[in-house]
Amino acid sequence: MADGREAVEYVLQRHSAREYTGEPVEPADVELLMKALRWAPSAGNVQPWFFYVVTKREVRAALAKAAYGQAFVERAPLVFVVCADPELSAARYRERGRDLYCYQDTAAAVENLLVVAQMLGYGACWVGAFDENKAREALEIPAHLRPVAIVPVGPARPIMRHPGRRPAETLFRVVEK
Repeated sequence: MADGREAVEYVLQRHSAREYTGEPVEPADVELLMKALRWAPSAGNVQPWFFYVVTKREVRAALAKAAYGQAFVERAPLVFVVCADPELSAARYRERGRDLYCYQDTAAAVENLLVVAQMLGYGACWVGAFDENKAREALEIPAHLRPVAIVPVGPARPIMRHPGRRPAETLFRVVEK
C-alpha cells in the first residue's frame, strides 16, 4: 500500500482552478473521476446523489450563465453537476436525512472528485454560487433532484501562489482523556 503522506500532499496542493488550457480530459480519467464520485462515503451507504457529466459546449455555457457568469465553467472541457436526492436519504433517516445527510454525502463525493482530479494532474473548482433553477433548466434535472455543486475539471494553468489558511490554533481544540 502507498504511503498515506503522498495522498496528503495532493490534498495540500489542491486549489480552485479557474484557468483551463483548453485541452481535453482523457476518457480513462473521466472514468476514474466518475468512480471517485460513486465510491464516496454516505450515511448508511444510501448514496443519495446523481451526477451529470457534461462535455457539450452549449450546456457548459448555460451552466456558466447559471453560475452568475463565471465563464471558467464554460472554458473547462468537463463539468460535473452534483445533485442530491433528499427523499432517498429521508426514506431511511427522515428529516435529518432530508435536511443534512444528503448534503453531507454529496459534499463528500465532491471532495473525492477534487482530490482525484488533483492526483490525475487536472484542475477543478467547487462552484456553489449558481442559480439552481437555471442549472436545472440547462440539464432538464427532474424535480426530485437538487443541484448542489457545479465542478469544472480540466488541464489548468498553474497558480502563482496558494491562498492562505487560518492559523491552526484558531481551528482546533484537542480534547484528551
